[in-house]
Amino acid sequence: MAKAFIGLGGNIGDTRQILTDAVICLAQIPSIQIDARSCFYISAPVDAPGSDYINNVISITTSLEPLHLLRVCQSVEQHFGRERPFEKAPRTLDIDLLTYEDVNYHDPELTIPHPRIAQRMFVLLPLLEIAPEMEIPPYGKLKDRLPDLSWQKIEKLQNQQCPLGGESNNPH
Repeated sequence: MAKAFIGLGGNIGDTRQILTDAVICLAQIPSIQIDARSCFYISAPVDAPGSDYINNVISITTSLEPLHLLRVCQSVEQHFGRERPFEKAPRTLDIDLLTYEDVNYHDPELTIPHPRIAQRMFVLLPLLEIAPEMEIPPYGKLKDRLPDLSWQKIEKLQNQQCPLGGESNNPH
């Protein structure tokens, strides 16, 4: 069994519900076990058009190999109406395989760790919420990357996992 982290996001439709339902879909796959789920975060798009995104990160244990896991994630995206009319287009659901064990994987379809994992606050904050001491070569401790990304506006949304009065980072 392998430990993996998956990022989910979207900015079209009832995104909170779509992200919740997508995690439920992944949990129903016998070879995937959901271990942890971050809160939801809202952020402005980075180098992309459209409205604000809602994102979260889950930690899973799986017996699937990386490419098979990617295909399962893409299948869930399709179930929720994901379209790819152009690169970085607004979307109902985006699911990214962020890490898979300590694997470094480079293939035309998949790169692990995700090539922009240390460049996106909307990935790092939810990831660090459930794995606060995560280190990824060559980036080192991911929490040390946060100051470099302080220009990216992001806010933790309140929900059943995030009681009122929870922390908020760089509210906009």
